[in-house]
Order: sequence, then structure tokens, then C-alpha cells
Amino acid sequence: MSPADPAGSLADALHGLAGHLRWQQALGFRELALSGDYLAGSPAVLRRLEAQIAGCTRCKLAGGRSTIVFGSGAPDARLVLIGEGPGEEEDRQGKPFVGRAGQKLTEMLASVGIARDEVYICNIVKCRPPGNRNPEPDEIAACAPFLAGQLRAIRPAVIGALGTFAAQTLLRTKEPISRLRGRLHPYAGAPGVVVIPTFHPAFILRNPGIEYRKQAFEDLKLIRREYDRVRGASGG
Repeated sequence: MSPADPAGSLADALHGLAGHLRWQQALGFRELALSGDYLAGSPAVLRRLEAQIAGCTRCKLAGGRSTIVFGSGAPDARLVLIGEGPGEEEDRQGKPFVGRAGQKLTEMLASVGIARDEVYICNIVKCRPPGNRNPEPDEIAACAPFLAGQLRAIRPAVIGALGTFAAQTLLRTKEPISRLRGRLHPYAGAPGVVVIPTFHPAFILRNPGIEYRKQAFEDLKLIRREYDRVRGASGG
């Protein structure tokens, strides 16, 4: 945004403040000390949110984790990718998608010309569920303010939902991934933001047949198309 556009700068600042207050409220805060850092940019907001989640005991996943896997990537990304939860390697390293599924994700992105470092990657829940099971409703609810805070800080235009569980959670539906993938879905509460579901990279590793790989590639091309569209519209 041009420095010569004070109205636009003010609108952005107020948007950031409103988002910050909403996720603080979701975390249970009812009173806040006034300071100028509420108007901070995405990197500062994400650092503050990550500091707040440190040592979290909001759900039972805290008892079995090694580390909290907050998220990583470009803090001003137009594209955010969201999986269901950390696996064993992610729990060990504290970074999302760093195991075999992470390597596969990097390959999938590269197949449509997207570099991993230009997107932001995180999960529905920030701690590893035992045995890599699906997160349970109370665990999702405990982590929901943190995911909401990440999305409000980054303000992406496109969200890639990786796998059945992430897609169903983000879209608040029980529809299977086979019916959700291959098309755009509006993201509730964020006008103009689209969700594009696709298969989780771990699923592709377990099912390496041509059919699923072809469908995943079609989804990735759709993600790429929308990513190019929003970057063109914003001049990014």
C-alpha cells in the first residue's frame, strides 16, 4: 500500500486492531492494558500469539506432547495451508510438515511452481494427538482461538485444507473429501477468502496410485490459479 493512502493505512490498522481484540476475547481476556503494539504488523502479532501459546494446558494433548507446533512460513502469505495436527517428527522438531508428509507437500507445491517459503503452514491443533489419531472436539475448541489468531494476523486470500479432517473442520461440514475437493468454498466470517480442500500428503504417500495423484494435481492447479488471481489483484 502506498504511503500516500492514509485512509487505506488507517483501515488496515483498524482491521488489525479488531482482529487482535477478537482473538484476545476468544482466549478469555476481558480487560487489556492499552499499548500501541496492537497495531503491529503480522510478524509481531504472530510472535506475540506464539508466546501466548507457550506452555499451553488448555486441553489433554498437552500431557503427551514434546513441543507445541505453532506454524511456520511467510507472515504475510496470501496462501495458507492447514493440516489436521502434528505428527511424530513435527512434535520432535516443533515445525509443521517436516516429516515424510512434509517432504511430499513440498514436492506437491513445487509441481505447480509454488515455493514453500512463500506460504504459511499450520494445523488445526498445535499438539500431536496420541498415535496420530484425529483431534477430538474439545481439543479443536481449545486450539480454535490460536488458529483464528493466525488467520487474522496473516489475512490470507486462499486457504488450502489438507485432508478430510482439516477440510471438514474449516468448512463445518461432515461431507467427505471426495465431495469437497476440486472446487472453491467460502470461508465463514471472512468475505472473499476461499478454501480449497485437497488430499493430505500422507494420504498420497499411502495411496500412490495415478487416480489420487491426478486429482491432487488438479486441486493444486486450482490453488495456483486462485493464488495468482489474488496476487494479481493486490499487485503482489
